[in-house]
Amino acid sequence: MNLIFQVESILKKALEEDLPSGDITTNLLINPDSQARGHILAKEEGVLAGIEIAKLAFETLDSKIDFKILKKDGEKIIPQDILADLKGSAQNILMGERTALNFLQRLSGIASFTKEIVKLTKNSKTRILDTRKTTPGLRLLEKYAVRVGGGLNHRYSLGDGILIKNNHLKFSSIKESINKLKNNAYGKKIEIEIENIAQLKEALKESPDIIMLDNMSLSEIKASLEIINGMAQVEVSGRVNLNDIPKLCKMGVDYISIGALTHSVKSLDLSLKIIKTS
Repeated sequence: MNLIFQVESILKKALEEDLPSGDITTNLLINPDSQARGHILAKEEGVLAGIEIAKLAFETLDSKIDFKILKKDGEKIIPQDILADLKGSAQNILMGERTALNFLQRLSGIASFTKEIVKLTKNSKTRILDTRKTTPGLRLLEKYAVRVGGGLNHRYSLGDGILIKNNHLKFSSIKESINKLKNNAYGKKIEIEIENIAQLKEALKESPDIIMLDNMSLSEIKASLEIINGMAQVEVSGRVNLNDIPKLCKMGVDYISIGALTHSVKSLDLSLKIIKTS
């Protein structure tokens, strides 16, 4: 499916959720002919993400709304920055406000948090990855926000890459799993999740492309890296806190995957202020 159609579908569902029977307050208080001008304002510092999505949300509701972007995705914003100027039907601006801001605030929160994490990897080869721990239905947008913040996307869907997890290994051994995938994966890289040194040694015998060290302590990760010794790329996942990231970078891990980038991030505080009516 074309990406723009996916985004439009997400926005339409969100608008339908908020306006199943219109906006009773706005419809009763505001004349249908009333016009308004508003600003979208930053109320805290961060990284902007989703301004085009906010624009499209208003335009999906009313194509006549004039939405002028003043700050672009990826830009640093501070309190009182004007992010966008919009003009048009007062009723439709008020009806689209919450949906547009919900997307803009969440995506900006993801981008801002990702940026802070990425800063901790400065001057290292380590890259920050997201996960599939995303809000159902919003993965496309949330993973976009991670990229805006300087992170990389791991798998978008289960069909995008191979990752052998512990539950897969309930059905076949490490050796059987890796070799079966090598024979049927048509050139895709093979990644395997391991939890202990015994699993690591067994996996390395089969030459996977990427080893994911899952929920290991720093000392266990260090020991694992010494054993791997460049035979595979290394991803660290689980039990990673901010203080650990510089240490993991110094150890030389290739990737750190962090579910919190999308599953428990705080939305950035933004608002829409009506500045003129007619």
